[in-house]
Order: sequence, then C-alpha cells, then structure tokens
Amino acid sequence: MKINLTNIKKAKKLLKSNECVAIPTETVYGLAGNAYSDIACKKIFTLKKRPKNNPLIVHYHDLKQLNNDCNYNDSFLKLYKKFCPGPITFILNLKKNTKISKIATNYKKTLAIRFPNHKITKRLLKIIDFPLAAPSANLSSKVSAVTSSDVREDFGKKIKYVLEGGKSSLGLESTIIDLRNKPKILRLGSMEISIIKNALKKKIYLNNNPPKIYSPGQLKLHYSPGIPIRLNAKKSRINEAYLLIKKKKKTQINHFFLSKNGNLKEAAKNLYSLLRKIKKDNYRSIAVDKIPNKGIGRTINDRLIRAAKFR
Repeated sequence: MKINLTNIKKAKKLLKSNECVAIPTETVYGLAGNAYSDIACKKIFTLKKRPKNNPLIVHYHDLKQLNNDCNYNDSFLKLYKKFCPGPITFILNLKKNTKISKIATNYKKTLAIRFPNHKITKRLLKIIDFPLAAPSANLSSKVSAVTSSDVREDFGKKIKYVLEGGKSSLGLESTIIDLRNKPKILRLGSMEISIIKNALKKKIYLNNNPPKIYSPGQLKLHYSPGIPIRLNAKKSRINEAYLLIKKKKKTQINHFFLSKNGNLKEAAKNLYSLLRKIKKDNYRSIAVDKIPNKGIGRTINDRLIRAAKFR
C-alpha cells in the first residue's frame, strides 16, 4: 500500500489535538493517542472500555525518541539492533523526568515500548514530536482488529479517524519481553521465543499468567469473539462452527480453515479474521481443531485459551 501523506497529516493534526486515531501496524491495528497527554490516554481507556490496571504499549519511531523516556541495557540494545522495527515489545524502566502520562502506565515506574514496522505508521511517528500510546484497536477482551473495517465494526463513529494501512501482515500482537532483570516473556506474540533466545544467548523465562498485571495481554479473558469456544475438538456439534488448522478433502459449510496446508504463520494471520467472520455468520459456538503447540502455534493456542474463558 502506498503512503498517502494527506491521510498521515490528517492523523497528525487529530493526535496533536488529543484525539484518538486508529493506526495500522504489522501485528494488529492500534488505537493511538499522544502518550504524553493524560486527556488522550483517558480517551483510549474509555473508548476501549479497558480496565485501568491494564497498561498501554507506547510506540516510538527510533531510539533517539526513546531516550527521552526510558533507561535501557545491553540486552535491549542487542534485540533492538536485530529486530526493530518489528513485533517485539520491551518492558523498561522510566526515567524520572519522563513526560509519559501516568495513566498510560497505571502509575507504574515501567513502560511497555515498541517500534512498529509498518511504513505508514513509521512515517506518522517520524513527523510527530511525541510517542503514541496504542493498544489494539478493539473493545477490551474482544478480538483484535487486523483491518480498518474491523476497527469501524467495533467503534463506528466513536473514533475520529482510521488511518488506512491494509490488512496487518502478521495478525497477532507483539511478543512482550521484560528486560529489567532476567529476561522474561510476559506475552507470547508474533516473534517466537527461540529467535529471541538465540539473539540474546541467555535463558528466557515465560511468565504470561502472573498474579498481578505487569503488561498488556495478561488478562485471563481476552481475544474473545463473544461466543463459547471448545479447544482440541475432533468434530463439531449442531449450530457450531469448526475451525481447522488446514483444509480437508471433505468439507462442510460450517468448516473454516486457518491455512491451506497447516502453515502456522498463515494460520496466525487468519485467526482473528475468522473468529470475527464466524461470529457474524451467527454460529452459537466454535469448536477448534488441535493446533500444534510449537513456534507461533504456541501464540495461537495462548489466544484461543484466553478466548475460551468466555461464559
């Protein structure tokens, strides 16, 4: 998709006025506001109906911009140089003189930060003089948005503007890693843990179900299409959609395929779109085929487990 500077300038104008704008990223669409503004950050929480204890991810253009707000170490620099911009979010300590809104962090001394790899949003971040707080552009606990139409479906005219950027290329949120002490994964995401581990050459701990919420994506109920989900199902029931990892020779009208041949990256890209489609097709519940729990399949399973908490 070509960069439309007129659209980007319109988004910039609204953001400078403390309005919220939906922005495209390679992972999912984000609901963005000025991260230095209490007014804008409050609007994000209100629009999403997001619990106040669930902090926001803040998006930066580059390291120079980040220097205003956070302290970081060698582990961060190693991952930044190798993977950024990209689908990885870091938990870092805030500097004392930071302008980051305390509402964005839930009054914590830490911040979740990311450098998104989408040419339209990168251009936007380059021409504004503040970072963007931007959690996923969906209603809290619901399925994330991977297209501009998904955003409009959730919010209608409540959002001032949606910056068009096509369908998200990855389709699952970023991987969140806490680098303040021993590296810990706080949310499984689009970047596989093994890739991060190989880059750091350190043991990485997984802590994505903590007793307290330290980063986005840790709520037990999340990513839900709003109907019950059964996992590891061998067949579907009456009035139930059947979500399969790959296409089968014999198919039925209630069959939905995450990929053609079991490709997990393709499955990840299609997951949220299919969950939304199944709900719109008026199925009462979803049976899900067994998803291989390896690589990005671990992230798919994490999302489905949280979505299955719906009652």
